[in-house]
This record gives sequence, structure tokens and C-alpha cells, in this order.
Amino acid sequence: MDNSVKYTIGAPGIKWSTTEKAEWLAQTTIKRSYLEQVVSKIHSLSEKFDVEQYGALSYASEKYPLFAIKTHNWDKTKPTVLVTGGIHGYETSGVHGALAFLALKAEQYSADFNILVVPCVSPWGYETINRWNPNAVDPNRSFYANSPAEESAALMKLVQAQNTHFLAHLDLHETTDSDESEFRPALAARDGKEYIADIVPDGFYGVGDTENPQDDFQKAIIDSVRHVTHIAPADSDGNIIGEPITQEGVINYPLKALGLCASVTDAEYTSTTEVYPDSPRVTDNECNLAQVAAIVGALEYLKLHR
Repeated sequence: MDNSVKYTIGAPGIKWSTTEKAEWLAQTTIKRSYLEQVVSKIHSLSEKFDVEQYGALSYASEKYPLFAIKTHNWDKTKPTVLVTGGIHGYETSGVHGALAFLALKAEQYSADFNILVVPCVSPWGYETINRWNPNAVDPNRSFYANSPAEESAALMKLVQAQNTHFLAHLDLHETTDSDESEFRPALAARDGKEYIADIVPDGFYGVGDTENPQDDFQKAIIDSVRHVTHIAPADSDGNIIGEPITQEGVINYPLKALGLCASVTDAEYTSTTEVYPDSPRVTDNECNLAQVAAIVGALEYLKLHR
């Protein structure tokens, strides 16, 4: 093993025990307010949409209520679309992009679609600007039966409760410089593996499903987003984050096999968006609007092809 890169917690090559996980948790701190920055915006949308609390995190139920927002006039004859954000709490535009979509665009698509938006699946992660939950579990690798992440389990229960077929699911994410400076090294240390550095892609990209890639759908998203922010180029090997591109700005993952959020509905059309907020070429607002553009590109495609 190459010991040139060592995480601050644990010993190289040894999986974390409860001791290391407790040490990791002890060094996390609250950096921003979910109630002030997210829940307040959700409540402000209550006149335009149906707002539902679908649970609360046991870590502090009064601080971390979980909310879903639905378009009015839910109709089982219309196709249903799910939008999720904040699976990884540190990916800020996933949360605020979902809220911006509700504020700016969702109503104009409500005649064609039932739209369910869950803007912040992981509010503890949002407050601590973290990828994991307090148990050092990644919610976005935990969408399967008997999930070890209560964030994931609550969302799966919400989806099942809708008792409807979902046509599409847009899962809003970011790839940040901290992926390489903190989160991937932490993952390697937790699992007792070697950390192998990768390149953070400069720009937006999308992730389709290896088993059901829907290339034209992914292209529609990319073409919509390019009006707001730049699209990530492939590296010298033709890859983005180690995966071969299938077209400009698109890679595929096996969603079910990895327990990813984008697999939660079994929808025909899925895409995981990845905004790059650390680029000097974008602002925070542009990152949020890139997420909105991704959703709009998807919905416009579905209007024509469903």
C-alpha cells in the first residue's frame, strides 16, 4: 500500500471500528442552519404547493424534519416525476437548485406532470457540510432493503407511499474539490483501502444508468445546462471521475448495484446531475440555475417523447 497519503483518522489498511467512527463524528461541527436556510424556504412555498413532512431524523427530530413538496392537482392520469436534492448534504446546489426549480419553474409543468420534490434528504449532512450521516454511512450508497441510513430509508418509504409509477427521477448533486481533499480520502480510510487520487472535472456532467442509459434524454439535459454553465470535458483517457464518457458530459453507473438514490423509483428516465461549484467560472446562483436547467431540459424532453 502507498502510505504517502494518510487520512487523519485510523491506520492505513485497517477498516474503522466504532472507535474511529466516533473520533470522526467528534470532529464534525455545525456550520449552517437547515431550519433557517432550507425549511424557511420550504414553508414559503406552501401556498403554491402541497408541503408534507414525511419524517424526521432521530439524531435531533426537532432540528431535522424531512419535507416533500408536491404540485397541486395530483392526477394519476399524468406521469409522475421525482426530484431529489441534498442526498449528500454538502452539495449545496442540489438543495437550493431543487428549491429554485420550485420557485421558478415547477408550476408551469404541473399541467403535464405530477412533480414530487424532496429538496434535502440529509439535513444533518447539510448543516455539517458532510457527505456521510453521523454514523459514517453514505446515504447515496444505501438505497436498498434494510438500509443502514435512515435518510435513505425515509425516502424509500415516501416513494412507496405514493403508490404510483414514476416516469422520471432527477437526483441533484455536485462534484467538489473537497471530494479529493476530504471525502474520498475519508472513504478509503474508513474501508481500509488505498486512496488513489483522481481529477475533479471542471464543469457540469450527468450520470445515467448503465442498465438503461437513455442517451437522448441525457443529451437533452446537457444541452439545456450548457446555456447556464460549461460542460465538463473528459480527461486524457476519455474519462470523467474514472468512468468512460458515453457522450459529451455523460457517464453511466449501475444504479441499483451501487444502491444509488437515482434507482429508488425504478423510473424509465433517470439522471444524476453533477454541478462543479468550485470553478472560478461560476457563481453560487449559476450553480443553482444549472440544476434548474437540468430539470427543465429533462421535462421538455419528456413532454415530447413520453
